[in-house]
Amino acid sequence: MNASKVCLVIGAGDATGGAVAKRFAREGYTVCVTRRSLEKLQPLVDEIKSTGGQVHGFGSDARQEEEVVSLVEHIESTIGPIEVMVFNIGANSPNSILTETARRYTKMWEMTCLAGFLVGREVAKRMVQRPHQADSDIGVLGQRHKGTLIFTGATASLRGSAHFAGFSGGKMALRALAQSMARELGPMGIHVAHTIIDGAIDTEFIRTLFPERYALKDQGGILNPAHIADAYWMLHQQPRDAWTHELDLRPYLEKF
Repeated sequence: MNASKVCLVIGAGDATGGAVAKRFAREGYTVCVTRRSLEKLQPLVDEIKSTGGQVHGFGSDARQEEEVVSLVEHIESTIGPIEVMVFNIGANSPNSILTETARRYTKMWEMTCLAGFLVGREVAKRMVQRPHQADSDIGVLGQRHKGTLIFTGATASLRGSAHFAGFSGGKMALRALAQSMARELGPMGIHVAHTIIDGAIDTEFIRTLFPERYALKDQGGILNPAHIADAYWMLHQQPRDAWTHELDLRPYLEKF
């Protein structure tokens, strides 16, 4: 087995997830990236390889327990120990509560929360088994820091808006999951963090459908995925006497 340290990014899309994967690859991590469609991952995999990074792409549905168990076991047994896991699945699909269906609502909860539970549980089970390490062995991470779990949240993690009942319900549940995991796993040496990404992100989706918002890019009015990734790297580098559990990231123009 390759002994290189691994960063696993669940939901490595074209914005935040992909930027996080590239950031950790630049720091020498072997990155394992997932999407439901392996084909859609190829441009990201090719880009990381072109810069000399180590990367593995997996087509995987994080809502399916058997697939998650198999994925984590494969990475741990054939690639390396997962030192960082970033859960970045979105599932933002607005709809009126008057026309929302049980099927859509359930699917959003599965993508935003159930999947986070499944991946978080499987990775944490491996992390807690790691032997204690001295500060000299792992640098700024601090004694007993066995790994980092980061869950990406949104404005909907804090409050529900009209037409976002399904998305808000799942994101709020994910936030509660992260809080519970942090309280249980922190004393075991695992840093659990939850991020609130509040604002439009520099993506093709925003550029095409919300051109007036995208026009704020030159003013620093929308989030740069690379800068979000820098914040995730910072979270992983924190010593355990000053861990951040919840980090709020928003453009200066965005209202609280």
